[in-house]
Amino acid sequence: MERSINLPITGMTCANCVAAVERNVRKLDGVGAVTVNLSSEKATIDFDSDKIDLPQILARIERAGYGVAKGTVAFSIGRIGDVNDLHRIETALAKMEGVQRASALLAAEKVEVEFIPTMVTAGEIRGLIEKLGFTARLLGDEFADVEGEERARETRHQLKLLWVGLFFTIPVFIISMARDFELLPAFVYKLDDMGMRMSMDGMPMVQSWFNWLLLALALPVQFYVGWQYYVGAYKSLANRSANMDVLIAMGSSAAFLYSIPITLGWFHGHVYFETAAVIITLIRLGKYLEARAKGRTSDAIKKLMGLRPKQARVLRDGVEMDIAIDAVALGDQVVVRPGERIATDGEVVEGSSNVDESMLTGESFPVAKHAGSQVSCGTINKAGRLVYITQKVGKDTFLSQIIRMVETAQGSKAPIQKLADQISAIFVPVVIALALLTFAGWAMFGKGQDPFTTALINMVAVLVIACPCAMGLATPTAVMVGTGKGAENGILFKNSETLEKAGGVTTILLDKTGTVTKGQPAVVAVLPAEGFEERELLRLAASVETASEHPLADAVVSRATELGIPLARLADFAYTPGLGVTAMVEGREILLGNQAVMEEIGAWDGRDAQTALEQQKQARTLVMASVDGKFAGMLAIADPVKDNSVEAIGELRKLGLRVVMLTGDNQHTARAIANAVGIDQVIAEVMPDGKAAEVQKLRHDGQKVAMVGDGINDAPALAQADVGLAIGTGTDIAIAAADVTLVSGDLRAAAKAILLSRKTMSAIRQNLFWAFIYNVLLIPAAMMGTLNPMLAAGAMAFSSVFVVSNSLRLRRAKL
Repeated sequence: MERSINLPITGMTCANCVAAVERNVRKLDGVGAVTVNLSSEKATIDFDSDKIDLPQILARIERAGYGVAKGTVAFSIGRIGDVNDLHRIETALAKMEGVQRASALLAAEKVEVEFIPTMVTAGEIRGLIEKLGFTARLLGDEFADVEGEERARETRHQLKLLWVGLFFTIPVFIISMARDFELLPAFVYKLDDMGMRMSMDGMPMVQSWFNWLLLALALPVQFYVGWQYYVGAYKSLANRSANMDVLIAMGSSAAFLYSIPITLGWFHGHVYFETAAVIITLIRLGKYLEARAKGRTSDAIKKLMGLRPKQARVLRDGVEMDIAIDAVALGDQVVVRPGERIATDGEVVEGSSNVDESMLTGESFPVAKHAGSQVSCGTINKAGRLVYITQKVGKDTFLSQIIRMVETAQGSKAPIQKLADQISAIFVPVVIALALLTFAGWAMFGKGQDPFTTALINMVAVLVIACPCAMGLATPTAVMVGTGKGAENGILFKNSETLEKAGGVTTILLDKTGTVTKGQPAVVAVLPAEGFEERELLRLAASVETASEHPLADAVVSRATELGIPLARLADFAYTPGLGVTAMVEGREILLGNQAVMEEIGAWDGRDAQTALEQQKQARTLVMASVDGKFAGMLAIADPVKDNSVEAIGELRKLGLRVVMLTGDNQHTARAIANAVGIDQVIAEVMPDGKAAEVQKLRHDGQKVAMVGDGINDAPALAQADVGLAIGTGTDIAIAAADVTLVSGDLRAAAKAILLSRKTMSAIRQNLFWAFIYNVLLIPAAMMGTLNPMLAAGAMAFSSVFVVSNSLRLRRAKL
């Protein structure tokens, strides 16, 4: 069975690490696509569970030298009878996907569980234990961000190493520089001279105590603060690849090891302990700052996760009680007081209020809610008391779906990243070759008293100036911030490829009903043909429309209900896209559709043409009806234009886009609405498959096409377009077919999505330019001997920080 999992990876430092994880996991039989994101440090793996299981995948990742972040939780267990009960719990937990280890202690009546936080939550583990018939009380915070805590622990460890590095490196650097520039008191130099004992050939037998002091200070930096680089380099080379750790280990070790024989008095020269220490400490500083900045790239999704309430107030047997959110079941009645967050998705059954949905839709104005209204998890009740029935809980809520969509988009790779990946794959070997070439060139052709030392120092500069990290972070950090910014504004990108493509759109097609108009049509006139009555026509039409999901159908049924007209039962209902619906009502065949359908079946004789034209000029849509093949009349339906459509179309024009309205409605109605909102070009009377054909035609002419729609009949066109944008208030089919979901239903969000794409791509291009130009300019400079290794290390350390910081600017972008 095909499956997909998301794993939090630890131990990655650069793009080469990403490639190593992907390459190693792909080698497993049964594994399909593998995508690793350096910025979020997560791997998305598709695999066939019939051929391979999770432990094999985890073992392969660990064998490659990396790890998977895991969390540990403990539960106090109640209703334990004997040791067999604990064995039952252990066995059940061990079979739970994402659980790595379950350990039960009978004396303490406690169970400890190690798990992968991206695959299972503490609440789900507790739910399984309770399902077995026991009580489980979490010893700790059930809603703690386990993965975040694991990352935070790693960051704290990095900070500790940084402080240790600074503690030893600053004295090494100060003493070394003071000595070289003769800034120390005179008596120190006399002590230094007293420490020199010259042999007959003039070589020192006991070297300066200065060098021993520098060695003592540099030693913990090299092999404690820098030990991670040695481990990383070993694991990388063991997997027949080379990453940033290899460059750092080689560069710092060359300077450190060269200085040891000089300190031992084996030959005379200058020691470079301060160079080795500064290299490691500066890179450690850069990595710490990079980790902190990378943490901010996921702020948007952390905010979304923080919207989920921890408890809900439910009505049980008429009594209000607070329970854990995971204990809320479908069909529960939940009470929400003013100022509280709504705990799950559901339908209001009692009370009225205004609800702030801005955290999901980006819309700042509260939305009125009353009996029959839908409410979403994470939104805030602003005024009155609401009671609603839960319809979706846990992972099925709209908020959870948004989080999954954002995580999926952030974990995917944009096409523009392919070039960086290709360069990163060969980057480190090429740099090592250039470093060796630099050493050979300076050693053989260098001038001065000590060409060997000069060659060594220049080689070290080449090794430490090279930065594959900036290239690896250039795209994913911008994608993470861009998709997060989109989510904050109610714009959900399906993947990073869509985020990249949206900015290149040149033509945008807009569906009419529900996109430009409100999609809340109302019947304004019932016009029966000769031989039919108004109420009878409406009754027959509404009876058929009860089985339809089209917005116009709701208008017909609502009008009949308002007038108290009883509806008949129907049979043999059928929907033909672009043509209409048919059904048998009371033994008669009823067909509802447009004028073209009436003409096709021979029911339209043209006698009502003038009446139809007058209605269409008023921007009214006509639903025509036939009874047993005979024209029975028409219903005029008006759908008001959305309040923000004019502004939205103006914003699309400012972006330089060609705006076209594409609709199945008649030419007169479509043109009337287009004139009202400022659209010049209209393609009307187009069937659903015709919409997709129109999109294909524009693409064939060289246009990059975006399609915005909300209905079932828009799905083919949404899928055919370069970028499909679905109005979030539309049908599930349209949303599934689209590349971008506009949660609020506000057409202005389409312009924001395109603008956000352009700004994100601009940040990515800036990042890639910096990453490439940095290496293109500074590696040759280091080869020519114009860069001190310590300055090179500082530049390398802060190049990644620059890239991440540049991506973070998107958080402040105005849309």
